[in-house]
Amino acid sequence: MLLDTFVKVATNKPRYEVADVFRQYGDAYRRQYPVSWEQHKAMRDIVNCRTAALGGYVEECDTCGRLRISYCSCKNRNCPKCGGFEKAQWLARQEVKLLPIPYFHVVFTTDHLINDLARVNREEVYNLLFHTAAQVLKTFAHKYLGGEIGFTVILHTWSQTLTEHIHLHCMVTGGALQQTKGGPRWQASAPGFLFPIVQLSREFRDRFCAGLLRLQRKGRLQLVGQVAGLDVGDLVKKMRSKRWEVFVKPAPGDPRSLCEYVGKYTYRIAISNHRIVSISRGQVRFTYHDNRDGGQEKVMALPALEFMRRFLLHVLPARFVRIRHYGLHHSSKRGELEQCRALLGLPQALPEAPELILSEWVQSVVGVDLRRCPFCGEGRMFVRSEFAPVPPWKGTVLSWLGIPYRGAVVA
Repeated sequence: MLLDTFVKVATNKPRYEVADVFRQYGDAYRRQYPVSWEQHKAMRDIVNCRTAALGGYVEECDTCGRLRISYCSCKNRNCPKCGGFEKAQWLARQEVKLLPIPYFHVVFTTDHLINDLARVNREEVYNLLFHTAAQVLKTFAHKYLGGEIGFTVILHTWSQTLTEHIHLHCMVTGGALQQTKGGPRWQASAPGFLFPIVQLSREFRDRFCAGLLRLQRKGRLQLVGQVAGLDVGDLVKKMRSKRWEVFVKPAPGDPRSLCEYVGKYTYRIAISNHRIVSISRGQVRFTYHDNRDGGQEKVMALPALEFMRRFLLHVLPARFVRIRHYGLHHSSKRGELEQCRALLGLPQALPEAPELILSEWVQSVVGVDLRRCPFCGEGRMFVRSEFAPVPPWKGTVLSWLGIPYRGAVVA
């Protein structure tokens, strides 16, 4: 590099990225498939993330005077390169709310027959899914525990191969707060048991199907495109004839382990960059775990356009909330949560969640102090200046100067 003696580009990138697929084949995809505003924005942001196209800042070492260029991230929730710090902050906020009790991991999965209808009516179907799961859990809590539980629900729409697999991950308290004549009382669930799974599954299926029919009667379902002429009543009849999958399992050990596991789905899109093996000749090869074969890791090859189609299936509507809190986990129930803490032997006042500092968090994860000079190893880096988004022609100039304006590739 011409400027390697005094400039370092801090934005490293893996060998292959989802951004590379969009960069090479995005125009061809737009010519063949309709693209919504949210999908177009996701494609654009992912391509520009941590490149000069979004601007950045120049840091200088206070000892040796060398420079480091860092590019801004896009902050799009569909970007595989973003969301790590936000997830860590989310976990920090959730962990202060955890009670010293067993927690349960509950997963509600829809029948795959709903996929086509959901593709056209994402917001209505996903909201119905949240509402149904919440009502079922609340009903069973009052029936079997006689009180109010707390639970956090996260929408997950993809499988390992990027196909549609619509389901909810729920983190549920293993007990409920009862309001009795003698005052509040904590009622713990039976060891290793929350609710009967067969009844829970049947109730979830029947309520969801009934809700779908209500949406259809109210004219809130669009029956256009691939679902034009769909008989919703017939669809519901077929779905109700099946047994739906509901998974309930106690979290092993400390409840923070379940919080960490569920946290993987908070700020994450269908595939991470490290799973991409190659991009060549119009094909994208990536790794996946085959659950039908004991979780064996395998490699799948898809045409680039099909890879993008599957990826974009999971871009949610604008401002759609995919993480929701209910019962004792809802912000309006802080008083009840503090009652639970007192009943379970904790200080009643809920502690304040820590505010993480990005540089300290990065150091704890990768063991690298971003503030230390990467050249001399002794000085501290400080921000010398910022620069606005760089237009393509300036990016070309940066390339001529030897500065990787899309980030430096690392092994």
